Amino acid sequence: MDQRVSFITLVVTDLEATRRFYVGGLGWEAEVDVPGEVLMFRVADKVVLSFWVEAGFVAEVGQRPTRGVPPVTLAHNVATAQGVDTVLEQARAAGASHVSEAVEREWGGYTGYFADPDGFRWEVAHNPGEIGRSVLP
Repeated sequence: MDQRVSFITLVVTDLEATRRFYVGGLGWEAEVDVPGEVLMFRVADKVVLSFWVEAGFVAEVGQRPTRGVPPVTLAHNVATAQGVDTVLEQARAAGASHVSEAVEREWGGYTGYFADPDGFRWEVAHNPGEIGRSVLP
């Protein structure tokens, strides 16, 4: 098996709220948008972030997802510390909840967090290390 991820799919309770947040608030452009079913964004070369309504998940997977803070974070790496502050402010303006101010981390980076309408946590990071630089556009 190749070492890669092609799709990351998150289950959401309100696809319209998700659309308002990501498309209307953050300015993302959907690659696939099927109202009431799924919303997909190309987030990197050969990587798609998909938001799927809960009913579709239950029908296909056979289990209702748990609620609460999902034990996963998504990360958006930027080239500068100022870029972190800019993205966090954009997320706040888009209606993100639980926005935490960015802080200097012991590993040398600068990061803060926000949550989307379903509580998925996004880390906005400036990672000055080699691996951080390698994922920048």
